[in-house]
Amino acid sequence: MRFVTRCVLTPALCLILFASCSSDKKKAANRDGEKVNFDTVALLKYDPKKEDKKIDEFMQHLHNKRFFNGNVLVAKKGKIVYEKSFGWANHLTRDSLKLGSKFELASITKTLTGTAIMMLIEQGKIKLDQDVRDFFPNFPYQGITIRLLLTHRSGMMNYVYFVDDLYRKEHRDQRKGLSNKDAMDLIAQFKPAPFNTPNKRHLYNNSNYMVLGAIIEKVSGKSYAEFMKENIFDPAGMHHTAVYSKAVYEKIPVDVVGHDRGQWRYSVAQNFLDGPVGDKGVYSTVADLFLFDRAMRAGILLKKQTQDSAYTAHNPLTRGHFSYGYGWRTFDAPGQKVVYHTGWWHGFRHIYLRDLKNDVTIVLLSNLANGSLLQLDDLFKITGMPIVRKNAYTGQGDATDD
Repeated sequence: MRFVTRCVLTPALCLILFASCSSDKKKAANRDGEKVNFDTVALLKYDPKKEDKKIDEFMQHLHNKRFFNGNVLVAKKGKIVYEKSFGWANHLTRDSLKLGSKFELASITKTLTGTAIMMLIEQGKIKLDQDVRDFFPNFPYQGITIRLLLTHRSGMMNYVYFVDDLYRKEHRDQRKGLSNKDAMDLIAQFKPAPFNTPNKRHLYNNSNYMVLGAIIEKVSGKSYAEFMKENIFDPAGMHHTAVYSKAVYEKIPVDVVGHDRGQWRYSVAQNFLDGPVGDKGVYSTVADLFLFDRAMRAGILLKKQTQDSAYTAHNPLTRGHFSYGYGWRTFDAPGQKVVYHTGWWHGFRHIYLRDLKNDVTIVLLSNLANGSLLQLDDLFKITGMPIVRKNAYTGQGDATDD
């Protein structure tokens, strides 16, 4: 019997049940065994009439003068102070963006994959210094560990370019998406030359997190999509987040289209490279990424000690402040700590920032890839977050005047 039918019979009981069902885990035990309040309905309450006027003035300027097109959410101390949509979901059909619009997160997916890997480590199912060959014996590179994948120190080539070149040279069918297993099999078969030896230097590329996605599937016995839904999305109340792969879907079921080169006429069609996941492939909303932030802060997904290790700079600092942890870019300064990630893929460009000291969350998801997200200094100043832009600092970490 459907729930709505039962509501007709018992309206009072219906209201009670609806109230309990509409809020995720008001009282929950976190990973450290502490009782925490995690009410996702309360967290998402927002009155547009009380929006932060300074943020709105900034965003209107970013939209009108810098051509930002997308969705934005800003929260302070766990309370949303600004949330708005700007522009088109699909310029060709003139469909407007909505606050619930799902965007391909591009490399912001890496923060979620890193969280899943750290979860498996907490559970004792994998180890940081375990070799990829323990999971894939035919993997052609020696000495690459999970730690090196997490920190982009594996030295691997970028599978995106390798696979793209291979498909074009051999005239392979580009209609169906490549799966992670397919990508791993191609790497094992063709053994493309790595960029450098493992652990020699930090070299950001998608191969690291595609391989981590494959390890999640191998260890859990579930698809990456299933594992993420059961272990991250559902516990965090991220009910508008999913993994979509062209290896599974002929057409990915979202309405937001990516537009590249900063111009509307370059809408990007999904192709076989939208198949592998882990490095990308998660689709979500600004509100769900805010809930992910709150779930992490509450310890719903990982223990505090595990999070601290993920947020630690595991590479030398760039310009005195910037590094990479386990799935997170990091900004460190005296009395300041920001973890964040950018995303750029097939016409989508984003930034997701979490100020751990001042408890500020900024989510900007855009489907018009241009330079608008390089113009956020005034937004950082308004919210009290440090300026998280490498060009704002010298090599010694001193602020520049630009």
